[in-house]
Amino acid sequence: MPRRVHVVLMTVLLVVAGSLGASAPASAVIGGARSAYAPWAVRMLVDGRPTCTGTVIAPRWVISASHCFFEQGQPVADRRITFRVGSLDMRRGTAVRPVPGGRAGAAHADMMLIEVPPMKVRAARLATAGVQAGQRVTQYGWGATCSGDENTCQSPVLKQSDLRVVRVDDPRCEGYTVPGGSDFCMEKVSGIPAGGDSGGPVMSIGPHGAETLLGVFDGSDRETIAEAGEVSQQLAWIRSVIR
Repeated sequence: MPRRVHVVLMTVLLVVAGSLGASAPASAVIGGARSAYAPWAVRMLVDGRPTCTGTVIAPRWVISASHCFFEQGQPVADRRITFRVGSLDMRRGTAVRPVPGGRAGAAHADMMLIEVPPMKVRAARLATAGVQAGQRVTQYGWGATCSGDENTCQSPVLKQSDLRVVRVDDPRCEGYTVPGGSDFCMEKVSGIPAGGDSGGPVMSIGPHGAETLLGVFDGSDRETIAEAGEVSQQLAWIRSVIR
């Protein structure tokens, strides 16, 4: 079984971009910090249960991880999905639902674009250049704050992890990234994303409003290594869909 661990809250969700990995080790530590700014962050729920995270990239479009939208190999029906937008506390956010049939999945990345009714929230800027080894980034999500049963400790408020991009050929990234692939690899600086953070934004660090969306988070080992699909590599596809 591959070493890669895709971050999925519901155990019945299947990863469309790879195989399911082993359970998170008991020594996993979530950590991280509470976010103070992230107007583009979106919480995804299925049947009212928190599942994943996403990012507003246009008034009518959210981007998240493809594997969040599949259950036992079948697409999750639009009517079962709700997004909470406009608040760092998901209990206070505005509920929006996908436009029926308004989904598009990337051919070579664990990314999904979802059309929704117009949202009055700030959209994230899309990165036009690739990430660089050594670059510090911030990952956002409402996911698990504990090890073990991650369903029991989903955060009601947005949290963030501080990570550093490492080379895709770093031995620690084996099973997560490959040279020439669509994902990039990150090491823990402070906090590590986990269950419920899938699809969440990986952002450049800058003044509020100047950040750019570098990646869509799609997996971690719950200890030191995480991965994300690189937005700049999918930019042409993203623009063709949301246009």
